[in-house]
This record gives sequence, structure tokens and C-alpha cells, in this order.
Amino acid sequence: MAFLEIKNIKIVGFSACVPKENEENRTLTLFESEEEAEKFMTGTGVERRRVTEKHTVSDLCCEAGEKLIADLKWAKEDVGLLIFVSQTADHILPATSCILQDRLRLSQECHTLDITLGCSGWVYGLSVAVSLLRTGNIKKALLLCGDVSSGRSSKEDKSTYPLFGEAGTVTAIEFTGKSEDAFYFHFSTDGSGFDAIIVPDGRGRNPYSEKSFEMEEIEPGIKRNRTHVVLNGMDVFAFGISKAPESIRKLSDYFHLDLSNVDYFVFHQANKFMNEKIRKKLKLPEEKVPYSLKNFGNTSSASIPLTMVTELKEKLEKEKLSLIGCGFGVGLSWGTVAFQTDKIVVSDLVEI
Repeated sequence: MAFLEIKNIKIVGFSACVPKENEENRTLTLFESEEEAEKFMTGTGVERRRVTEKHTVSDLCCEAGEKLIADLKWAKEDVGLLIFVSQTADHILPATSCILQDRLRLSQECHTLDITLGCSGWVYGLSVAVSLLRTGNIKKALLLCGDVSSGRSSKEDKSTYPLFGEAGTVTAIEFTGKSEDAFYFHFSTDGSGFDAIIVPDGRGRNPYSEKSFEMEEIEPGIKRNRTHVVLNGMDVFAFGISKAPESIRKLSDYFHLDLSNVDYFVFHQANKFMNEKIRKKLKLPEEKVPYSLKNFGNTSSASIPLTMVTELKEKLEKEKLSLIGCGFGVGLSWGTVAFQTDKIVVSDLVEI
């Protein structure tokens, strides 16, 4: 069973960077009417998103990283670990984490690693980071998560394009040696559902061909080619509303955690209808489940830390909080983490 308990480490800061360009879903011409646009926004909770055609996700993560390092007053030579979680890396090779080590001017003695995960990526990346810090040999780490996803969605596909936004985030993690600083994890994977969210062509299994770029009308309002993301909405919905609450319950049962004592549950920002189903299944009060969907959309692995920055900044800075984060989606992959923060640094949102 995929449970982890890791002590002596804490999160000390969050930062996020988004593109300046704001795209309003109600103005998109792919919706046939204003009523259809409103129905989409009501169901998904996504009214607008940040999009870019000139920045990569490493640009966003780099800006967020510079801001957080400065706000923490960390010496860059003390950062011994950098993990980059994304499905929109700068290149097929080399690893983007290597590029970010140089761009952030970190020490060459820095351990760097790329992880290719989406919706569950922050939870999985966090588990890798704290596992590597647990011996105390590395004292400080940066977890960089994000995606620039809108380019992977067809602008003629109303089932995906209005849903995804772009962001880069950084989580700062530190070895403390104090046993009360603890993380509790639960993880699961179901690769049999790999094609529920997929970009069919472009890598080893299905290399690019002339047919990869041929646009196909799937149904009215959904036109894409094989280099665009395909989202099986019904399968993803059924998966999300069952596996996310199940994971949280398993975590609480295994580690004897009282969910009523948790201050906030920060879910991957999949869509409002799905997330509300999860909230209600867990019988959680609305005020304990923050959303960043309205203004930023589904930002993949960035969604949990982005929600921390945009919705919980003041609370995180001024209070000691008990938190649960749950990521679920592409893979199919899902995971949950319980942890505490105590008056941490949360940088102002960076826009470029």
C-alpha cells in the first residue's frame, strides 16, 4: 500500500507566476451562444484563464523561484535540490530542471530532477522532495510545478481549450530535524485509464506523421488533430469523484487523522462541478475548500500551490494551519498529502 510518513521537514514558502494575458471564456467564438458560454462557466467554474504564446513553463517557474528565494532571504548556494514537475517541458532533452538550475544561478552541487506528471504532480513531487531531504544531508529544496497547456489544446475544441490555464509555481521546503514537522501521504495509480486524458501523437509510441496534423471534426464545436489533448470527460469525472474522496479517507484512516481538525482541503482544480461532488461526498464545509478556478482555470500540477498563493496567502502568513492537498487526473494518477504550516512566506503573485 502506497503510504508514506516523513518527518523533520516543513514547507516554508509558496510562490506563483502567471502570464499577464487574460482570456475571457465568455468572449470565445467557439461557443455558439452566450447561453452556451455561461453554461460552461457555471459547470466548470472557469470564467477566465491566463494564456501565453511567448513564455514556457520554465520562464514562469524561474520568475516565481527568483521571487520566493528573495522573499525567504535564502542564499542560493544553500539550495541543494530542485525538482521540476511538468508535462510541457522546454525540450525533449535535456531535462528542464538542469536548465532551471543555471537560470536560477544555483550551485552546481544541486541535485536536479524532472518528473513528468500532471494533475497529481505537486503531491508526487512533494513526496520525492521530502524523501530526499529526510536524512538532513540536503537542507533546502525547491519544488517547481506547472504547465503551459493551452497550446496543447485545439482552439476549436470547446471541451478542453476553455478549461486549461497556464502557471508556474514554487514550493520551498526545508529540513528542520523536528519530528513534529511531518508529512503523511497516500498514492495510487491506474494506468489502464491512460487514454482518458492523452495527447495521441508526438512521442515514441506514435511519432509525428502527416496525419498527426490533420484536423478532424469529432462533433460540432470539437475539432482537433492528434497533437492536441483528448479529454474523455465522463471517464475522468467518474474517476475523480470516486478516487479523490477515497484517497483522503484512506489517508485519514491509516494515519488516524481527524478530518474535522483540518483547516483547508486544497484540491487539484479540475472543474467546479467535479470538485463540489468530492467536497459533498466528504461532507466538507464550503469555507474549507478554496478555489482558484474562476480566474485561472485548470493549471495542472500548479493548481494546488497556485490556490495556496491566490486564495490562502493571508491565512498562511499569519496562522498555523492544518492542510490536506489532493491531486487527481492524467495517468490515471492520484495522491493526497496532510501537513501543517506555521506562518510561512507566501510571495505576491508574479505576472509576466
